[in-house]
Amino acid sequence: MIPNVTREIIDLGDGRSISIETGKLAKQADGAVVIRMGDAMLLATVVSARSASPGIDFLPLTLDYREKFAAAGRFPGGFFKREARPTDGEILTMRLVDRVLRPLFPKDYHAETQVMIQLMSHDDDVMPDALAGLAASAALAMSDIPFETLISEARVARVDGKFIINPSKAQLDQSDMDMMIGASMDSIAMVEGEMEEISELEMIEAIKFAHESIKLQIAAQERLQAAVGKKEVRTYDEERSDDAILEKVYNASYDKYFAIANEGSSKQERSEKFSAVKEEVQAMFTEEELAENGDLISKYLSKSNKEAVRNVILDNGMRLDGRKTDEIRPIWCEVDYLPSTHGSAVFTRGETQALATVTLGTSREANIIDRPTEQGEENFYLHYNFPPFSTGEARPLRGTSRREVGHGNLAQRALKGMIPQDNPYTVRIVSEILESNGSSSMATVCAGTLAMMDAGIKMTKPVSGIAMGLISDEENGRWAVLSDILGDEDHLGDMDFKVTGTADGITACQMDIKIKGLNYEIMEQALNQARDGRLHILDKLTEVIDTPRAEVKRHSPKIIKVTIPGAFIGALIGPGGKVIQELQKETDTTIVINEVDEQGEVEILGTDPDGIDAVLRKIESITFKPKAGETYSVKVIKMLDFGAVVEYNDAPGNEVLLHVSEIAWERTENVSDVINMGDVFDVKYIGIDPKTRKEKVSRKALLPRPPRDENRPPREPRDNNRKDDRNSRNRDNKGGNTNKES
Repeated sequence: MIPNVTREIIDLGDGRSISIETGKLAKQADGAVVIRMGDAMLLATVVSARSASPGIDFLPLTLDYREKFAAAGRFPGGFFKREARPTDGEILTMRLVDRVLRPLFPKDYHAETQVMIQLMSHDDDVMPDALAGLAASAALAMSDIPFETLISEARVARVDGKFIINPSKAQLDQSDMDMMIGASMDSIAMVEGEMEEISELEMIEAIKFAHESIKLQIAAQERLQAAVGKKEVRTYDEERSDDAILEKVYNASYDKYFAIANEGSSKQERSEKFSAVKEEVQAMFTEEELAENGDLISKYLSKSNKEAVRNVILDNGMRLDGRKTDEIRPIWCEVDYLPSTHGSAVFTRGETQALATVTLGTSREANIIDRPTEQGEENFYLHYNFPPFSTGEARPLRGTSRREVGHGNLAQRALKGMIPQDNPYTVRIVSEILESNGSSSMATVCAGTLAMMDAGIKMTKPVSGIAMGLISDEENGRWAVLSDILGDEDHLGDMDFKVTGTADGITACQMDIKIKGLNYEIMEQALNQARDGRLHILDKLTEVIDTPRAEVKRHSPKIIKVTIPGAFIGALIGPGGKVIQELQKETDTTIVINEVDEQGEVEILGTDPDGIDAVLRKIESITFKPKAGETYSVKVIKMLDFGAVVEYNDAPGNEVLLHVSEIAWERTENVSDVINMGDVFDVKYIGIDPKTRKEKVSRKALLPRPPRDENRPPREPRDNNRKDDRNSRNRDNKGGNTNKES
């Protein structure tokens, strides 16, 4: 039976369009759609359990995005030739969609839910991650799963001053910004991206431009939903509540929580006092009541705590650690902390601390990117580690988390634009979070800046970062923007807005909104307040080190790049790699050769300048080609009866014969009468002798020609008769005259 397919088209206004189709594929899922733009096609499905598992008090949402290699007509790498764990790029796309969707499910909906998005067909001119949010929301629109509002996402770039929605990779390479915006019809929910030092106003303009396109995408979802028939939202078991217990808990705890939040204290002190209040309240209930309603009591305690902390900020302008809303925590920094690394720095802001290290290498250490949608290398990359001890916890390590991938990527994008194009090194930064109480990713940006300057990387400008928060009271129209938020302020607040940049503009951002209706007035204040905080932090960084070190450290590798003609690559490598391997061993260097445009780009990495110089001399020797008519200095390395073998001083190992006839203008009977072993002198390169097909050099060509000797007797004229007699005798000898007597 032919499936009943329904389709809606979104016109992007420049000859491009996006289609949303449902009814053909994956009909057993609760909702399924196919999103198509050009030849790129994504299949999105959503399935949610009919009831929540016992004891679950949160939404177990799994957001999965995968790119199939078959979509690009490629085989997966590796031994098994099968897609395995998600790549960092796929994880980053999962996070982009998850951060918009998760807050939009009902707070009391706890059924296990899985959203799966798969790239089934790839188009080189379409970046599929920009379509993933639309795909997820459209799949939910086709289901009966409870969901607050439809959303979508769009990428915005700017080329030659003009904004572009969902640009191609080629357009993005020319753009001065790459921003992903997620939003509902009424409000911005997520912003993430990197920029080339744009202003706060330019960033807001880009967000507004993307929001208009998102509204069109949401309207298309609504039309599709109406065309297939909007499903009635499924019923589910709502959370249990008890007004009497709520009032009892609130009356016993709120004032105490308010007083603790209003006094300003450290994280540990505050945690201990909050825990004491919780124990006091729980002691008001019998064991039977705790057994029956313990989850409700804990829930209401958290609600009371949250309300008290928020009201302290809104009523008194006082934050948990005693700061004002725009105040930055105390900062101290140190560079060159680790003696053996190529660069290191410690950045501490309040109770957040990051230790960053820099490692320098050749192109061989570049990070390989191999995805169906992207292949290439990264010569600058950053890894972020968040061990459990940083928050005083003991928990098992289970590999790199999605959060670590996301935070590391944000810091990498914040810094990479300040790495000069002519930087010869592959640079790896590793950030170890040693303490965490708010904005460890921004601490990573600051520590990374310091560590690179300590390593001698010629950063264009230093970069700092800050995390902004928001506490709002929608009913009474009150709100407060918080600079440099704490972990509790992130958890209890309505916004987490991270902004990085130089003194001249924004380089990266990441914003998550937990409320509806964030207006642009709040966003503008947050950006301006972030700029003030960012500049304050920059001043603290430059007090420690204001410019990159003039040279890399003594124990750090030095790198030299030279280009050789492609014809000499084989000679430098040698048979089976013998030449290059022996050269690396003798000079204690690393040599990497890349063939680019029929030329060899040679990278020489080593800590000993003498070793690098030795490699350079060897390369010069291998690639040395003398030019006819030029003069070269040579050294005698071997004496012969008919001349001497000389070696070019500028290219050791390159030898040529200096024939006896080219040593001097005078007749030379014995070579040693004129030159000896080890003598150094100049010769003129004549070129290839057409008779011998060998290279020819001349010493005498550079010497003054002696004047003619007037007393020298003239040469006798040639006697043709004698010549005829010789020819006759030769003919007789060859002609077979056997008369010996004659």
